[in-house]
Amino acid sequence: MYKITVSEEIKKACPVFAGAAVFAEVRNTAFCEGLWKEIDAFTNELTSTTTLEDVKLQPVIAATREAYKRCGKDPGRYRPSAEALRRRLMRGISLYQIDTLVDLINLVSLRTGHSIGGFDADKIQGINLELGVGKAGEPFEGIGRGILNIEGLPVYRDAAGGIGTPTSDNERTKMGLDTTHILAIVNGYNGTEGLREAAEMIQSLLRNYATSDGGTITYFE
Repeated sequence: MYKITVSEEIKKACPVFAGAAVFAEVRNTAFCEGLWKEIDAFTNELTSTTTLEDVKLQPVIAATREAYKRCGKDPGRYRPSAEALRRRLMRGISLYQIDTLVDLINLVSLRTGHSIGGFDADKIQGINLELGVGKAGEPFEGIGRGILNIEGLPVYRDAAGGIGTPTSDNERTKMGLDTTHILAIVNGYNGTEGLREAAEMIQSLLRNYATSDGGTITYFE
């Protein structure tokens, strides 16, 4: 299993930070009808009970935005993924459909407000990951975004460099239809509240839709 540590930079910027990592053996598929029924149901619930202006006020999203500011990034320009996904739905734009693993991570992020990194575990270099702060000029290719300026963004690094930020994960470690092991990291910039529920939600969806036993959860801070 991976050893995940939190740098002093992050602890100073966000003293309450806590994380959860789910590691599981999985089988990915291009599309899952049952999962999309859940996504559509949540979309209807969200759009009928909230407003676009409320999105950034959701407690977990608000805490992540504050962490961005403290690390040196403008959350209005580089939105946390959970916020970006909710804003997309509130604008009447359907959630993009990628594959089952990506789609289920997006659903948990939407439901909880946690920005969640989803990685092909077999593409991670080494077993040590550290959550730090992005440096000026640090190379990072965001999934579907090209070169991303991660200076001032919280970033997980493996032995080869950055693999994930709350705004975007890296192309190098992205999941695909050939993914057989997943590492999903739930970022609790609001502390431990809701962290266990989010991790267990990932496990439940993996059991239901990715031919998995749900894997194991590791907590870190």
